Amino acid sequence: MNQRTLVAVRKPVATAVPEPADRRRGFGLEQRRNLTGWLFLIPAALLILWMNFYPMFRAFLLSLQTGRGSRLDYAEPLYYNYQRLLGDEIFKMTVTNTLIYLVIQVPIMLVLALILANILNDPNLRFKGLWRTAIFLPCAVSLVSYSLVFRTMFATDGMINNILMDWHLIGAPINWLGETGTARFVIILGLVWRWTGYNMVFYLAALQNIDHSSIEAAKIDGAGPIRTFWYVTVPQLKPMILLTAIMSTNGTIQLFDESWNLTQGGPAYTSMTMSHYLFELSFLKNPNFGYGAALSYVILVLVAVLAAVQMKVGDKRD
Repeated sequence: MNQRTLVAVRKPVATAVPEPADRRRGFGLEQRRNLTGWLFLIPAALLILWMNFYPMFRAFLLSLQTGRGSRLDYAEPLYYNYQRLLGDEIFKMTVTNTLIYLVIQVPIMLVLALILANILNDPNLRFKGLWRTAIFLPCAVSLVSYSLVFRTMFATDGMINNILMDWHLIGAPINWLGETGTARFVIILGLVWRWTGYNMVFYLAALQNIDHSSIEAAKIDGAGPIRTFWYVTVPQLKPMILLTAIMSTNGTIQLFDESWNLTQGGPAYTSMTMSHYLFELSFLKNPNFGYGAALSYVILVLVAVLAAVQMKVGDKRD
């Protein structure tokens, strides 16, 4: 047997190694992980679709219908309810009222919350926990309870009129809840009192994470407390300010509780909000669910548009 024959005999024979079963089926480790993740997500996604998006779709179909109670038919034309809103004087008044609350209350509340947060963030302040709790407490108080207190305080024979008359600031009691301007003022005051502490907590949390070296550098350069706060602290709080502005705007556009509990929308709808009017259309007097659903979609569009504008104006990230 020659050398070439020996090499041929000793050469190992290549055998085919079988591929793993999952690879033959096309499922690798990464694919199996993705599939497992989707299996966990599908129940939650279906629940969200069922509880949130399906009612929104049904509400849109309802906004295209007209009639009273449960006797509803599709309107002709389909946009009849939306067209009717444009000529509804009460709806226009509620939009005006809501925008007044938004333009006046939200800036006052956010500025006041920012100032209070900066004061209460001082490490040398004594009884910080007490002051923080006291300012935050109003948003934890029952809405009905504080509404009853406000209605009692601002009654014609209430504490506010008594104090003002004792100080000789007014000569006769003011009908706070029975006149348009004062009724709106009471609602704005109630909103500021209740939600300032809530926004203050967000600013306090943000102040804990700002770069203190920049504040120290500003002090070394001779900047006073006001200039340091405005030019150094506030820019670093910009993302949190944007967040609270969007949340406060959305909450004010959907405002219902204060209008219902403090003034009942009076006098003559001049302090009523859009959500309060939606409630009256849908559940009081002669229920009109189709018209109410159309109004709810107008509120949704307003919330979405204002949030988008605030994001566009306030978010300057590259």
